[in-house]
Amino acid sequence: MDEAVPQRAWLLMAAGDNRGHGGNAGYDDLVDAYYSWDSNVPNHKKLGVGDPIALWDKVRLLGVSVIEEIETSAGLKALNRCPECGTTRISNRRRAEPRYRCMKCTYEFATPRVEVVDVIEYRARYDAAWTSLDGVLDGAEVRSLAVNVGDINAMRPLDWSAFRQALITKDAGRAVDRVTARVDLSWRPRSGGPIEVPHGFSHALVRVRRGQQQFREQLLAAQGSVCAFTGGAPARVLEAGHLYSYAQLGTHFKHGGLMLRRDIHRLFDDGLLAVQPLRLRVDVAPVLAAYPQYARLHDEPLTLRLKDEQVEWLGKHWNEHREPLSGVS
Repeated sequence: MDEAVPQRAWLLMAAGDNRGHGGNAGYDDLVDAYYSWDSNVPNHKKLGVGDPIALWDKVRLLGVSVIEEIETSAGLKALNRCPECGTTRISNRRRAEPRYRCMKCTYEFATPRVEVVDVIEYRARYDAAWTSLDGVLDGAEVRSLAVNVGDINAMRPLDWSAFRQALITKDAGRAVDRVTARVDLSWRPRSGGPIEVPHGFSHALVRVRRGQQQFREQLLAAQGSVCAFTGGAPARVLEAGHLYSYAQLGTHFKHGGLMLRRDIHRLFDDGLLAVQPLRLRVDVAPVLAAYPQYARLHDEPLTLRLKDEQVEWLGKHWNEHREPLSGVS
């Protein structure tokens, strides 16, 4: 990526006890797949396809990804207002009585005034590139990486360069690099026309995985409800893992993937799990030795027979993350 052009990125506060305040009923988030907000939220129009994101919960960093698509729909939202001044900036107190306190006029009350308003609801999907970094940075470290010091918004601009550097110091820089690789500045529509990105931004576009569902269905039909590394698993926890960088090639090759458990998929993408292509045995990176559920996989065979094309792709993955084949005994 051209370092002369600052990468627009976002720090998003995940739903839960730490997100928001007593002024609304919360949001429907699934941390590793999508993030929801509405038109009452500051910066609600500014997020766009291709923007890198980092999610946190005020206590710790949760993970990183890049926005693949943003869905919008009309909706209704219930707002809790201060009976005295009408603001929604009210605190929901768990132990003190009365339960609510206005952060603007300091009025204390037991029951807020409820108003239902029309809103536009947004949902950003980002599951294809999601990488968990649970606790790699604590809340204070994450907060310091916002573009604007003191920003208290649930969705705030993130200093992507500083964030990347902070992760590098924690030996987690590869996660940011993988996200950055999915932001393809060189791609343009086949027609040669201009890129159209939500909200008028055109500096970046992610390779949305068109055909991903069909790719998954084909793999699931051929492989069954089985993780290639660990064996049988419910289909809902299995992902269609590419054996190559889809962000770079942008194509679903017929025999270019395996069904992998979600955690196995992430570790394979990072190169922490690989397959020795001559023996077709799992190789576990030393950094995973402290985790028995992964350490036990070392030198184990895969749980299914592979196509020649799959072996070839695994060989390329091995050469990228391990010693070249010529050096294998």
